[in-house]
Amino acid sequence: MKLKVEGIIIDLDGTLVDSREAYHEALVEALKKLGVKEFNPSLVLEIPRRLEQNLPMNDLLPKINVKEFLKAYLEAYYRIAEEKAKLLPNAQKNLETLSRKARLALLTMRYVPCEKIGEWLEKVGLAKYFQCVVTALNTRFPKPSPKALIDCAERLGVKVGECVIVGDSVTDIKAGKNAGAKTVAVLSGIFTREELEREKPDLIIRDISELPNFLD
Repeated sequence: MKLKVEGIIIDLDGTLVDSREAYHEALVEALKKLGVKEFNPSLVLEIPRRLEQNLPMNDLLPKINVKEFLKAYLEAYYRIAEEKAKLLPNAQKNLETLSRKARLALLTMRYVPCEKIGEWLEKVGLAKYFQCVVTALNTRFPKPSPKALIDCAERLGVKVGECVIVGDSVTDIKAGKNAGAKTVAVLSGIFTREELEREKPDLIIRDISELPNFLD
């Protein structure tokens, strides 16, 4: 299956960056701040999975103040992710190839200023590939709302129906479908193939390195 697109909207965590180590360190730091030293290892991925889908987590953290925990967790995560973010293999080569096929936007639901993400992209040598960066601070309607995707398309100067959203989460696919964009799910993040299949994306691929093969 080949997709014909004018714009490619790319998610950050789990799509361009391996965030697992940052998730673990942020959890340890946030729980320590609240006096908790031991925890179930499954929380490392379950916390970001629920955050991504805006799901409650009182059942995961029954003995602590969830609001306080999330504040400490997100502060720690954004700092650690900036310091220790690990690009997935061949990220630069993949973006260079993709940038020759379409205009690229980076869409992240991190609540940080675009400038912060832009500085990090400069530091890792990826800024030149993106025409725009949109974060959760730029929209009052996070994914799965289509609003952020529509904003990205407008900034790229293309119709949202001519774009593909590439992401590792069910909310990426839902947002893409709600916007009328094409959707590609990658298996490099924290959601399983079965979970992603349920959202019926146009394509499921191992990681972003396979995407150029499916673009016209």
